[in-house]
Amino acid sequence: MKIIKVLGTGCPSCVSAEKVVADVVNELNIDAQIIKVTEIMDIMMYDVMNTPAIVIDEKVVIKGRVPNKDEMKAFLVDNFANNACCSDEDIESGCCSTEEKESGCC
Repeated sequence: MKIIKVLGTGCPSCVSAEKVVADVVNELNIDAQIIKVTEIMDIMMYDVMNTPAIVIDEKVVIKGRVPNKDEMKAFLVDNFANNACCSDEDIESGCCSTEEKESGCC
């Protein structure tokens, strides 16, 4: 499961960013948990001074603006293509399902 964090204090742009992320996750049927981070000190830990910001698996991918849907899709598709096809248990056992092996995931 992917962890996607939306960093922001609740401003209209932050709410919009969260909606874009949720819409794209639902549209692509991605197994992801979306976490809203609103505490200033927690946001600053990501070296973010302007919100909203989007963090995927602890990597800041967008700061200081609302992504559009196509941009968010590109980040998620690229992120999944690089490392998201297998669960931690599957990786430990050597690989994933037959379907995932055939797709070139493992």
